[in-house]
Amino acid sequence: MTSEGAPDPQPVSAPSREPFRSRRGRLMATVMAVVSIVLFALLAVLVSGVDEGGWVVADRVMMAVIGVGLALVLWRWAAVRAVPDDTGLNVHNLIGQRHIAWDEIEDVTFDDGDPWVSLHLKDTETVAVMAIQRADGPSSRAEAQRLADLVAASRHQP
Repeated sequence: MTSEGAPDPQPVSAPSREPFRSRRGRLMATVMAVVSIVLFALLAVLVSGVDEGGWVVADRVMMAVIGVGLALVLWRWAAVRAVPDDTGLNVHNLIGQRHIAWDEIEDVTFDDGDPWVSLHLKDTETVAVMAIQRADGPSSRAEAQRLADLVAASRHQP
């Protein structure tokens, strides 16, 4: 307590710098990648052709390649994340990745109906942060607020 009898101000804790990841989207993409590989492998082995000749080896290989290709796209979806560090935010979306410096970020929005968080940059560009998805329910709001708090805290650093 201070000499005037008021309580000492509590230090404000810094927001967590844990990576942002979608929970439901990541789980669904991982499960579906496994299902894709298993299903297309079974199809390649078990399905016989319409005519008596059955599938040729090239057909079976192509079926397996399709399953693996689909699994790779789903794996990429599962790898979506945003990783904060001292200098900014590394955003790894479905297609591509980008490092955005904290001082480039003007605003963080997560409006009703938006599928994921958006970063509005000072150069008027908008960048989606697919790692914070509405599909995660109420926790997505908390994660959006944590990101906004990280951006605000970066403005107060010396």
